[in-house]
Amino acid sequence: MATPIGNLEDITLRALRILREVDFVAAEDTRRTRKLLSHHGIPARVTSVHEHNERTRAPELIARLRAGQSVALVSDAGTPALSDPGMEVVRHAAEAGVPVVAIPGASAFLTALAASGLPAEPVTFVGFLPAAPSERQRTLERLRTLPHTLVLYEAPHRLIKALEAVREICGDRRLVVARELTKVHEEVFRGTVGEAIEHFTGRRPQGEFTLVVAGASGGARALSGKAPPEAPDPQAIESARSMLYAALQGGAAPFEAVRRTAQATGLRRNAVYRIWLALKQEAAR
Repeated sequence: MATPIGNLEDITLRALRILREVDFVAAEDTRRTRKLLSHHGIPARVTSVHEHNERTRAPELIARLRAGQSVALVSDAGTPALSDPGMEVVRHAAEAGVPVVAIPGASAFLTALAASGLPAEPVTFVGFLPAAPSERQRTLERLRTLPHTLVLYEAPHRLIKALEAVREICGDRRLVVARELTKVHEEVFRGTVGEAIEHFTGRRPQGEFTLVVAGASGGARALSGKAPPEAPDPQAIESARSMLYAALQGGAAPFEAVRRTAQATGLRRNAVYRIWLALKQEAAR
């Protein structure tokens, strides 16, 4: 069941009715859910189901459902299973033949996409990028050529690093950065990735962030109208291969090897990273 992502009024009449009727509510954060229930005058019958206990609690919930009880599954905010707990419970229910009824409603993903002005079809929902730089690079490399609008979630303390990685690998595309959607301090920033980095570097990012990034066909190149960059120097590529091969043999960390090689050769990091991946594939044969 979807619950508000900020404004407590963003909940459907159907959802409120079901919250009143069910035997109990399985909540990611019982404190936030009790606040929602209290706001709407609904008696609290809440149990905890979060990312750290979902695997063990799922069978318990299914047993209660098979015994004839009813449950509403909710996450902190938005829709369960979309970068939130819930998938394990739904999977167990489906495997046990227990009916699962999705109650639609608020979602930061859809709210940001609707406000972005970027194409909503097709769209790829990425969720949170990996925190590790090398994993983040690999993820963005896979997404780099997609013509789809990309929607990502990001934590405030990783926002700048994520934006820098997007610009480095995908280019200075158009994007919208939505912050604190439906809340008092809601902000929707529109511009390029580079402009967003400048905007949010000037102050400490706070709140929950959703990034809507133009797909490759619409924003892979910078919006300045400049001609595309010249083809890399073959000699620089060969130097990069030599440096990366030595780094690979020495067990160097991918992110550091790519960074140093890019600095030494003048090649873009995304180009150097593709060479690194090719060398790893060759070594694995």
